[in-house]
This record gives sequence, C-alpha cells and structure tokens, in this order.
Amino acid sequence: MIQAIREKYNAAFNEENYQKFLQHLDGLFNKEVIFRVAETPIFVDKTLKTKLIFACENIIDEILNPNFKELTQRAIPKNLEVKNENDHPHFICIDFGICEDALGNLIPQMIEMQGFASLYAWENIIGNQYKEHFYCPPNFNHLLSNLDSDSFTALLKKVVLANCNPEEVVLMDLKPHEQKTRIDFYATHDLLGIPIICLSDLIQKENKLFYLKDGTEMLIKRIYNRLIFDDLAANTDFTYSADLFSDLDVEWVGHPNWFYRISKYTMPFLNNAFVPKTQFLHEVATIPNDLENYVLKPLFSFSGQGVIIDVTPEDITQIKDPENWILQSKVKYAEVIESPTGKVKCEIRMMYLWPDGDKRPTLATNLGRMSKGKMIGVRYNQNMDWVGGNIAFFED
Repeated sequence: MIQAIREKYNAAFNEENYQKFLQHLDGLFNKEVIFRVAETPIFVDKTLKTKLIFACENIIDEILNPNFKELTQRAIPKNLEVKNENDHPHFICIDFGICEDALGNLIPQMIEMQGFASLYAWENIIGNQYKEHFYCPPNFNHLLSNLDSDSFTALLKKVVLANCNPEEVVLMDLKPHEQKTRIDFYATHDLLGIPIICLSDLIQKENKLFYLKDGTEMLIKRIYNRLIFDDLAANTDFTYSADLFSDLDVEWVGHPNWFYRISKYTMPFLNNAFVPKTQFLHEVATIPNDLENYVLKPLFSFSGQGVIIDVTPEDITQIKDPENWILQSKVKYAEVIESPTGKVKCEIRMMYLWPDGDKRPTLATNLGRMSKGKMIGVRYNQNMDWVGGNIAFFED
C-alpha cells in the first residue's frame, strides 16, 4: 500500500529465502504451521493507521455502554449460555477489509468482530520473524499502543494468568493438537508456561475442575478458553465428562458468552462511518432492489461458513429463521498490494487485550490476511501464491 516500500520489498524478495523462512517457522516448536503464511507482511501508513484506530475506539465506546449486556442478551443461544460471566471481555478482535472511497483513498470497512481470543502469541512471533528474514523499514511496528515485545508479553500474562501460577491455568480447546491454529497454542505454552489440554482432559469434582500432570491432579483456577462451543454440536462423536454449563468454581479467560455478545450480532447497533450498514434480516421491511450490493450472513457461524455473497430474493424468502441472519452492505475490497503475480486484497484484524481491573482494553497487536479469491480465507485461495496469513506493520 506504500509504493516505495512495496517496490523495495518485492525487489529484494526471492523464493529461496521464503522457503527458509517457512522452514524456520516450522522449526520454532518442531510443529508444522498448517495454514498458509503469506510471502509478505502488510505495510500501513499513518493515515490508514489513524482511520483503523479511530474506527476501533468508536466501537469500543459502544461496548462500554452500560446497557451493552442488555442489548446483546439475545445473542447468546439459550442452550450455550455459561454461568459466572465477568463484566467485560478479555479479548476484542475487529476485522477490517481495506477498501477505497469514491476519491480513491484507502479506508477500512469492518467485516466482523469477536469477543474471543485470537493468535496473540503467534502474531508477535510472526511479526519478529518477518523482520528477521525480510526487508522492513525501521519506523514500522506490528505492535500498537507503544508496546514492545516485553511489554506485550507482560500484558498478555496479566490477562491470561492474572495472579495465578502457570500450572493453575490451562489453554483449553476441542482436540487442540488438530486445530489449524495450534501453532498459537504452542507459542502460548512457550511464552506463558501454561499446559494445553483437550476438553476431554477436564476432570470435574463437584464444582471444581482438574487436569492430570504427571499422574497428579492439578486444580484449575483459570481457563484460557479457545473452545468455540458451536464446535461441540459438529462433533457428535466426541465425549467428555465436565459440565461446562454448571456453576463451576473457575475463571474464564475469556468467558464463552462474550463470543456471542461481540459478534455479527453487534453490528446492527454500531453507528460508525467504517461499519457497513447492517440490519437484522427480520427487520428488513423491503428487500432491496440492488441485492448485488449486499451480503447475507448467519449470526451463529464463523470462518465465513454459511455466508451468501451473491444474494437473490429467493435466498432471503427461503430463510426460516430471519432473526438469526443479517443483511449487510457488501464490502468491496480494493486490490491494494502489488505482488509479482498480480494484485492482492487484504484484511487486518485489530486485536485488543483487556486485563481484569482495567477501565478500557488496550489495542495490542494485529493479524493480517491476504487474498486473491472471492473471499478472505484459505479455502477460497487454494493453489495461489502471495496469499494467506501474515501481519501488518504500522508506520510510527
């Protein structure tokens, strides 16, 4: 997006160095990175950075409204509501497509948001690794809010561990070693010292949870939750004994309810120039004549699943639960990154951390994704180069 930097980066790039970079990433924890890592980071100038931060802080203000919980109560499926919800999310991630306005200026347009953890530990690693292996201007940084690697680590520890010892905190998911994001689990274990456990490893005794460490039962005080509860419905053959919906004596980081509260469900309530117009489908009085400018999304899905891009009137009339869908103005990604094999679209996830006791979350880091396909995501960019996961470097 910054022509001089892009030209210099591309001129210095070579495939041999890229392959060495990938091999190095696989060797960090002796585990293969099983999603595609892009050949380049994204370079963001001060103007676009300012717009991204403005958009984010405006959305944070909405989340801080005293009535936010009341406003979003219906977002939580009744069969998936978990007890002992805390006052605020520990994680807020906001995804923006990079677009152009009518004058050709770059602007962010919000795609989705989530009150759920993302690849915090891994993104700091990948940012540092891009700097080590490729050209990066000295006045660009992947961390935000004046954080460096040490202060970022301290902030992540404050969120995840709080006042607990690492052995009292677990990173928990469904089949964690099979997840596409498992590399972040290993990075988190390396950084924080907390064990990685499967949901089926939880041992429940009355209202307390334990896990086994070298044959000894260890009390769990906090769960760094990476489990998306919708996954349980899709894994009907998976068995576990802990009752996560009972009144457990455990602290959630972050609490599962926030995954639903801060989600596509929140978007119709946002009034922001960088948030596309979004309506609950059951509140759409008249089907728009220009449906080619809209996208239809189910509220309770993730990773682009179920999204209808080329919407027809029949798609809308056939939906039996319109209260669980949104109709959103289509975001038209701009092809803003020049690669040796063509122009590329990109998306930037702005990632907040919110420790217990802080009045406001801290914008900490980011995650980037590049695409030549119709949508962002690995499944839409098969057999393509200069696409995949990466990170953005922001001009200081």
